[in-house]
Amino acid sequence: MHEFGVWAPVPRRVDVVLDGRRLPMRRTQAGWWTCRGDEAGPGTDYAFSLDGGPPRADPRSAFQPAGIEGPSRLVDHAAFGWTDAQWPGITLAGSVIYECHVGTFSVSGTFDGAIEHLDHLADLGVDAIELLPVAEFPGDRGWGYDGVNLFAPHHSYGGPDGLKRLVDAAHGRGLAVIADVIYNHLGPAGNYLPEFGPYFSASRQTSWGDAVNFDEPGSDEVRRFVIDNALMWLRDYHFDGLRLDAVHAIADDSATNILAELAAGVDALAASVGRSLFVTAESEPNDPRLVRSRDDGGCGLAACWADEWHHALHATLTGEVTGYYQDFGPLPLLAKALSHAWVFQDCSAQRRQRVRGGPPAGLTGAQFVVCTQNHDQVGNRAAGERSSALMSGGRLRVAAALLLTSPFVPLLFQGEEWGATTPFPYFTDHSDPALCQAVLAGRQREFAAFGWDREDVPDPQDRWTFERARLDWAEPAKNGHAGLLAWYRELIALRRRVAALTDPSLDRSQVRCDQDAGTLVVRRGPVVVASNLGTRSWTFRADPDAVLLAASDPGVRRRQQNVLLPPDTVAVLTAAPAPRGDGS
Repeated sequence: MHEFGVWAPVPRRVDVVLDGRRLPMRRTQAGWWTCRGDEAGPGTDYAFSLDGGPPRADPRSAFQPAGIEGPSRLVDHAAFGWTDAQWPGITLAGSVIYECHVGTFSVSGTFDGAIEHLDHLADLGVDAIELLPVAEFPGDRGWGYDGVNLFAPHHSYGGPDGLKRLVDAAHGRGLAVIADVIYNHLGPAGNYLPEFGPYFSASRQTSWGDAVNFDEPGSDEVRRFVIDNALMWLRDYHFDGLRLDAVHAIADDSATNILAELAAGVDALAASVGRSLFVTAESEPNDPRLVRSRDDGGCGLAACWADEWHHALHATLTGEVTGYYQDFGPLPLLAKALSHAWVFQDCSAQRRQRVRGGPPAGLTGAQFVVCTQNHDQVGNRAAGERSSALMSGGRLRVAAALLLTSPFVPLLFQGEEWGATTPFPYFTDHSDPALCQAVLAGRQREFAAFGWDREDVPDPQDRWTFERARLDWAEPAKNGHAGLLAWYRELIALRRRVAALTDPSLDRSQVRCDQDAGTLVVRRGPVVVASNLGTRSWTFRADPDAVLLAASDPGVRRRQQNVLLPPDTVAVLTAAPAPRGDGS
C-alpha cells in the first residue's frame, strides 16, 4: 500500500493513473491531493492526470525509467545497502574538488562506469567529486542543466540505485561527492509544473523565461519543494554537499531569502545525521552576502564560485581578451585575483559599464571555489576547446601551480590533470525539431561576442558532438600526458604536506608582478611560488634558507640563492623544510 500525494492547486480534479486505471484523489489542505493505492509499492509505475488530461509525471518523482514523458516509479530509499556508516564527510577548507560529467567520464557513461575510475581520483589526491546535474533531463545525453524531474536521478545514468552505488563507492575510497543542482529554472521540454501549481512567476523574467516563484502567492509550497529536493540529495543519496547553479537568477524579496532558508535546512540536517554537509553556489555579481553568516545578514553558504579568478588567469595565459575576457588580461589583475579571488570589488568593469562586486573583507580563501577550467569555461567556447588546446605545456603547468598553491578551494575539470585532448562542447538530446533549432541558433548568437565563426559551432543535437566529449582513458599513460599528470599529483601532495598551502587566511598572501618582464611572485607565509610568463629566462633571488620543493621543468635550476626560470616555468619554494601535515 502507498499513500499518493501531490500539490496541485490549479486543477479542479486530480487522478492517479495506476495500471491503466484512474483513481480519483481527494483534495485536502493548501492545494494538496491524496489517494491510497492498496496494491502500490516500490517498483510501481504511476502518473497523475489533471482535469482528465494526459498522464503527467509526479513533480516529486523518485525515478523516471522511461524519461521525462514516461510514468514515475515508486522507490524505497531505505532498501539500499549502504556501507558508509563511518563516513564523516569533509570540510571545504583545504579540499580539492574534481568536477565530472557522468555521461562522458567513462565509456559506458553511467554511474557504474564512473566507479571504474574512482581509484584514479584517489591516487590523484583529490578530496571530492562534483557531479554535473544528474536529475532527469530530456533524452539520453546532455549537460543536465535543462532538468525537469528534480527528484529523479537520470535513467540513462543508472537511476537511483546506480547513483547510490557511486556515492557509496566514492566514500569507500575517501572521496566526498557534491551534487550540482538547479533552482533558478527548469528545462523547456517536459516541464509540466505550471499545470500543477504556481511554480513560476510571469512578473519576473530570467534568461530561461519565467522565474521560479519564491516570493509570490503559492510560493510557500514552491520553497518547500526546493528545500525538500536539496535535503533529499543529502539524506537519501548521502551526498556531502550541493553546488547551486546561477543563484543570481533567483528572484526573492522575502524577509528570509530562499538561499538562507536552504542553508539553514542543510545545517539542521548535518546536525541530525552527524556528518559535515555544505552548500556552495555559482554567482555572477561578486556579492559577499552569499557567504557571510546568517547572523551577519548573509545567506550562510559555505562558498561561492569565483569565475573572475579563472578569467584573469585565462586571459593572461592565452592572450584572449574578447567576449567576457575583455575586462582581463594585464598581469596586475591576475595578481589581484590571486590575492582576493574577485577582481572587481566595488569598482567599474568596462564590459559591463557599471560598478561591480562587493568588498570581501573578513572572508577567507575557503569561501571561494576557483579553477583553471570547468564545464562552463570549456563548453562556452564554440568548439569546446580545453586549455590543453589553447596553452603550451609549460603554461598548463604554471596554471596548475597557481591553482593548487592558492588559498582558495581548487576545482579541477575532468581530464584536466593529464591535458585531455577531448573537447567538451555543449550537447543535447531534444525530440522537438523547433527546440533543437532554437538551441543551435542561441549558441551561435552567444559566441558572436568572441568573434568566432558560427560555422565552427557544432550542432548540440548531433550525437557525434557528445561522443567526441568522452574522455580517452588511454591518454594518461601517453607521452605528453603522463608528465602533466605527475605534476598535478606532485602539487596536490605538496598541498597536503605543507600546512601553509591549505591556510585559507587571505591576509597571509602577498603577490607582486612585473608586467613588462612577465614575472609573478606569490608569497604565502614561508612558501614562495615564482612564475616566469615572460619571453626570457629570469633569475629569481630566493631567501638564503629556501628549499626548492617543486619545479615545473628540469630547466628550473637552483644556484645558491638564485633560481633560474626559463620562460613558462614555475618554482615552489619554502623557507624551511616542508612541515608534515600528519603531525609527525
